[in-house]
Amino acid sequence: MGHALLVSAIAILALMLSTWLLSIIVKNASIVDIVWGLGFVMVAWVARFSADGDSARQWLLVAMVSVWGLRLSGYLFWRNHGKGEDFRYRAMRRHYGARFGLISLATVFGLQGVLMFVVSLPVQLGQADATPKLGVIAYVGVAVWLVGLFFEVVGDAQLARFKANPANAGTVMSTGLWRYTRHPNYFGDACVWWGIGIVAAETGSGAWGLIGSLLMTVLLRRVSGVTLLEKSLVKRREGYVEYVARTSPFVPRPPKKA
Repeated sequence: MGHALLVSAIAILALMLSTWLLSIIVKNASIVDIVWGLGFVMVAWVARFSADGDSARQWLLVAMVSVWGLRLSGYLFWRNHGKGEDFRYRAMRRHYGARFGLISLATVFGLQGVLMFVVSLPVQLGQADATPKLGVIAYVGVAVWLVGLFFEVVGDAQLARFKANPANAGTVMSTGLWRYTRHPNYFGDACVWWGIGIVAAETGSGAWGLIGSLLMTVLLRRVSGVTLLEKSLVKRREGYVEYVARTSPFVPRPPKKA
């Protein structure tokens, strides 16, 4: 188990250093967002071939992470390609000036590498335990993962279609899944990682990987997801304050009546 964790850590370190160097060359730190999903796919495959666990569970975890990570990275590439650096990194670049390159190594790429290692613990630990056979717990995990994937895929598709209509410029998306939660994609992300964590937890020792599922949920709900995004949306979207008042921030529920 220790060997698999070490190999994963080395792989993440190499990936983040390479991504940082590329960001310096292209002068765009936003590429880290696309690499985020791909990094988990890399960890899943590295663990598959460096850990001696149950083959069926290993391939299931690899499939779950690969589908999620490739879809996320592909979607972000499609959405952001050609639009330049994200406003968050532009603000950091203005603030730090010539020092941004070195500072971003620690505060952007290094930090995301550490987070990637912790969040991916269920993938690593679940593959390193040789507990045989997939049971009811694993099937529950897959069901939770499917719910999460549904919210991500459908939520992103609904938002993309909404933004494609020029008449909706500057307005608030409040239909479809977005009627029941302000962030169906973030809720879906959390469910995906709880599903992966549940599959890993069936091994016993893999239950420690639920730390990663919890961390992902905290990040999405309280740190880089809902909280950070809504600070800007309140300023940029007319009617967003009213939308916040009636719509759940994360877990879907019927909207409050006016």
